[in-house]
Amino acid sequence: MVDQPVDAVEKVLGELPVPWFVTAEDVRLAVRAVVVHAPEAWPTGPLCRSDRTPYPCLLHRWGRRVLRSRGLPDEVVDELVARGDQQARVPDRRR
Repeated sequence: MVDQPVDAVEKVLGELPVPWFVTAEDVRLAVRAVVVHAPEAWPTGPLCRSDRTPYPCLLHRWGRRVLRSRGLPDEVVDELVARGDQQARVPDRRR
């Protein structure tokens, strides 16, 4: 998993910040980001299925960081991406 900006525009703009307090809405958006911005095989290498930038794109990386902040390991996120599952439950760390 690459967590570095890979697009020239992203090198200038940087990463999207993870909210200081991650809400349920943030988690829902993060799950959607990792599923919609999944990798797609191209002759030049994996590209984001949604915006055709090198994978992992800006939104996919942001989604993974948000989900990591809620305790989801990368293996679970990979399963969500493989299934295309936008309805997944994310554990509440406050419990």
